[in-house]
Amino acid sequence: MAQRSISGSGLRRELSVWEAIGLSLALMAPSMAANINPQGTAGTVGRAVPLAFALATVGVLLIAYTFVRLSQRFHHAGSVYGFVGATLGPRAGVVAGWSLLGTYIFYGVVTSTAAGIFGAAALEALGIWPDQPPWAGFAVGAVALLGVLALAVAPVRGGTRVLLSIEVATVALILVVSVVILARLATGTAPGGRSVDLSVFTVAPGTEVSAVFLGVVFGFLSFAGFEAAATLGEETREPRRSIPRAILGTAIFGGVYFVFVTAVEVMGFGTDQAGVAAFTASSSLLGDLGAQYVAAWVGDLITVGAAISAFGCALACAVSAARMLFALARDGIGPAAFAEVSPARATPTRATIAVVVAMYVVIGVAWFVVAGAPFDLFVASGTIGTLILLVVYALATVGAARLLFFTGRREVAAWEVVVPALALVLIGYTLFRNIAPYPEGAAGVYPLVSAAWILLGVVVVLVVPGAARRAGQRLTANEGLG
Repeated sequence: MAQRSISGSGLRRELSVWEAIGLSLALMAPSMAANINPQGTAGTVGRAVPLAFALATVGVLLIAYTFVRLSQRFHHAGSVYGFVGATLGPRAGVVAGWSLLGTYIFYGVVTSTAAGIFGAAALEALGIWPDQPPWAGFAVGAVALLGVLALAVAPVRGGTRVLLSIEVATVALILVVSVVILARLATGTAPGGRSVDLSVFTVAPGTEVSAVFLGVVFGFLSFAGFEAAATLGEETREPRRSIPRAILGTAIFGGVYFVFVTAVEVMGFGTDQAGVAAFTASSSLLGDLGAQYVAAWVGDLITVGAAISAFGCALACAVSAARMLFALARDGIGPAAFAEVSPARATPTRATIAVVVAMYVVIGVAWFVVAGAPFDLFVASGTIGTLILLVVYALATVGAARLLFFTGRREVAAWEVVVPALALVLIGYTLFRNIAPYPEGAAGVYPLVSAAWILLGVVVVLVVPGAARRAGQRLTANEGLG
C-alpha cells in the first residue's frame, strides 16, 4: 500500500475539541470502569467507595495540571514522548514514549478482553451462544479486535466520532438507571427497604487511614487514560486551546460521574455488611442493580452497553498506541515504515497494524500458551499497564515542574509548584501500594513485566545514544516543540 511520511501534509489538522474529548473518554471508559472497578475499592474501604473516588478525583486533577500546562506549550502526536523530551531531554522522552506505548498496548488487551467477556455474557443471556466453553471470552474479544483494526485505520475523524458516540450512549444509559435507582431509594420503594444513606461518604469505625488510601488507588486507576487527547495534538484544530480543555474536561467529568454513580451503587446494594459483601461479589454492578430496580432486561442491556464501551476503549487504545509508535519511528526510534501515513486515510496504517498485532500476540499467549481464563488476562494486563502508566505520569510531572518553575522566565504563579509536588507524592504512594506488600503467586509477575518493559526503553537509549540524540534534534525541529 502506498504511504507517505509526515513531511508534507502528513496527519491532517481537522479535529474539534469534542472529538479530542471523545478519545480521552473512550480510553478512560467510564461506563466500563463503573461496572468493574468499584468492587476493588469496597474490599478496602467498605461502604465509603464514593469517598475514595472523591479523593481520587482530587489526585487526578493534580496530575491533569501537568498535562494541561504542557499541552498549552506543545502539541505532538507522541504525547508524553514530546512533553518529556522537550522538558527533560530526548533520552527521558524516549523512555516515556516507549513506556506509554506499552501502557496503550496492554490496555488494548484489557479492553478487548473485557469486550469479549461482556460480549460472551450477552450472547449467552440472549440464548445465541449457550453452554459456552471457558475460552469464549477470548474468541469474542479476538473478533472485536478485528473491528478495532478496521476502525483504527479509517480516517481519524470518523474513528473519534464513533468513540464519542459509543461512550456517550453507554454513559447516558448508566446515568438513567442510576437516577431511577436514586428515585426509588428516595421514595421508599427500593428493594429490601433501602433508602438514601449519606454514610457512603464516611468510613466505618475502625477503618485505618492506610486502607482509605489503598481504596483511593483503585479509584485513581479508574481515571487512567484521561490524558489520551494529547496524542491528537497534531490533528486537532487550535491544539493549545482544544487539548487542555479536552484533558481537564474529561478529568472533571470523570470525577463527578464516578462519585455520583458509585454513591448510587453502594446505596443500591445497601450500606450494611451484607450489602457491601454483595457489592464486592458482583460481576456487573449496574447490571445487577438494573435487574433489581428496573427490569431484568435492563441488566442485559447494560451488559451489552459495557461490551460496547470496552470495544470503544480498545479502539482508543489502538489509535493512541499507533500515534505513539508513529511519533517514535518518525524521530528515528524504530522502523521507518511505522512513520509513514496512508495518503488515502491520513492515518499511520502500518503503525496501527503493528500495535494491534502486538495485542493479538499477548492474547494468544494467554489463550494458547498459559491456558488462562479471560478474566485472568484482564487483571494481569490491567495491572501491568497501570504500573507503567504511573511511571509515565511521574516523568511528565517532573518535566512540567522543571519547565514551569526552574528554567527561564516563569509564566505561572510561584505557589503553583505545590500542585506537581502533591501529584508526585500521590504517584509515589500509589506505586508503593501496588508493590508493598509484594504480591504473591502470578500477581508477583506483573511488576516484573512492567519493569522489564520500561528497562527495555532505558537500554535502547543507553546502547544506541545516537538515536536518542537524533530524536532530540527532530523533537526540537517539529512543529510545537521549538
